[in-house]
Amino acid sequence: MHKALITGGTLAVIFAGSAQARSIPNTGTPQSVQQLIACRSIADSAQRLACYDRQAAVVEKGIATRELVVIDKARATAAKRSLFGFSIPNFGGLFGGGENDVKQNEGTIASVGHNPEGGWLLKLADGSTWTQVDDAELGLAPERGEKVTVSRGSLGSFYIQFGKQPGFKVKRIG
Repeated sequence: MHKALITGGTLAVIFAGSAQARSIPNTGTPQSVQQLIACRSIADSAQRLACYDRQAAVVEKGIATRELVVIDKARATAAKRSLFGFSIPNFGGLFGGGENDVKQNEGTIASVGHNPEGGWLLKLADGSTWTQVDDAELGLAPERGEKVTVSRGSLGSFYIQFGKQPGFKVKRIG
């Protein structure tokens, strides 16, 4: 009984720690953008326009010198999709919050091979390369041009599935 309480307490601390480690830090809005937005609160039209002109020039200079980077949601989602399967840091919510995390990626097999352990090695049309990391067997071998779905599993794992066949566990290697 005493061991079970210690183990349960240890797991609670581990999971609480991992949740805290994965939380997205508040990166805030850059000061130059805040100052541009603040211009809206100026009542006098001439002063408001002068403020907008001044702050727009600051933002424009920041973009030109790459001190300020502006990315829209579509490009952020495309970047997330291209990195799907890699274990990368959060980068302070650079690509948006966790509510828009990519949970699966669909693709087409560009080439099929075997890894050194005898498992499948699959390169998809999007350029990603996945290797089998379990010993699951398929009824039918994957073929070039076949549609696949790569999905997030638990604890950072990924699974690939072909049509109605059961899938297998994979790791992205390229």
